[in-house]
Amino acid sequence: MAYFLGAAAFVVALLVSVMLHEGGHLLTAKRFGMKATEYFVGFGPTLWSTRRGETEYGVKAIPLGGFVKIVGYTPLEEIDPADRPRAFYRQPAGRRSVVIVAGVAANFAFAFLLLMVMAMTIGVREPGTVTSTVDQVTPCVPAAMSGGCGKDRPSSPASRAGLRAGDRVVSFNGTPVSDWADLTGAIDEAKPGETVTLVVQRPGAPRPVTLPVTLADVDGQPFVGMSATVVGAGYERTGPLNAAVFAGRGIGRTVAGIGQVAADLPAAIPKLFSPERESTPGGQVGSVVGATEVSGQIFSSGGSTRDKLALYLSLVVSVNIFLGALNVLPLLPLDGGNLAVVGYERARAGVNRIRRRPDPGTVDMTRLLPLTYLAVLLLVGLGVLLILADLFNPLRLPE
Repeated sequence: MAYFLGAAAFVVALLVSVMLHEGGHLLTAKRFGMKATEYFVGFGPTLWSTRRGETEYGVKAIPLGGFVKIVGYTPLEEIDPADRPRAFYRQPAGRRSVVIVAGVAANFAFAFLLLMVMAMTIGVREPGTVTSTVDQVTPCVPAAMSGGCGKDRPSSPASRAGLRAGDRVVSFNGTPVSDWADLTGAIDEAKPGETVTLVVQRPGAPRPVTLPVTLADVDGQPFVGMSATVVGAGYERTGPLNAAVFAGRGIGRTVAGIGQVAADLPAAIPKLFSPERESTPGGQVGSVVGATEVSGQIFSSGGSTRDKLALYLSLVVSVNIFLGALNVLPLLPLDGGNLAVVGYERARAGVNRIRRRPDPGTVDMTRLLPLTYLAVLLLVGLGVLLILADLFNPLRLPE
């Protein structure tokens, strides 16, 4: 039940995010006197609608997006002569630019406000101190560092050596260890396949226990199979000013992460259907199906209510930033592509003005149709590929 509640909560959040994006276009278009005839959530057959003034508002059957129809959004559209003065393409470049950017701005503003609310109510997550005390022993050797235990995976070195939760590592292969950084540094200096000595202080044991550990090989790195105990972790609520700083930094980190994922995605595509999918940033990108799955995993996980709410809201924030960042791309039919067209028109008009020539007017959109079709094909193709990967090789919430 918790899983389905989480999945449903994400679908609702996604639809709200789309409504905000399209609402940004709608409100600014109306503010400038343009005519918007439709504002719908979803695609396909209409489930419900109502008319307010000259705009029809409603919900369609397929909840995979939404749209607002502004009369004359391109010169290719046939419009009633009475609506020509209000057509989008006939408006000044500044007004068109505001309407185009308003959807992206709405998503980023929502993400910013949501992060501020999280910082002031749930609190900012304090990572705490990572110790050298064992929290859990990994039962197997995963196929990749970010992977889990699948079928027929061998037992982990820590499990075979008899390491236990609560053991505090005091030395690794003769190197004294005082915290997790010391331990991971000592592990990194070892080699896969090497047998090392792990000295631990075991609760109730009168003296330290020495365990021989033969390191496994995961992604070419030495692997032990243990997680650390973290002390002092928790949440700290902040005031509005610090919350705004937290929100700004959070958006900056997310945008940078999206850029890293986008750069790595082409190389990660061949791994989308392999156990190594999550080993690279590009492999961790998912579709709407994958995000819904992750939301369900968050709600059904064993964490506290505070942890679940923080993770869920962070997912919603990421979706809004992704929607905004995606639409900035200078590709038609995305907002960034339409903005690029407006910019090109103004640049061309400026050059003609210097040359004392008349304004050439709007761009001939028929010339851009092949590029538009190519962009749509690439975006839809990538979306379908990610959906298939999420169905047959789904991403898992880190434990």
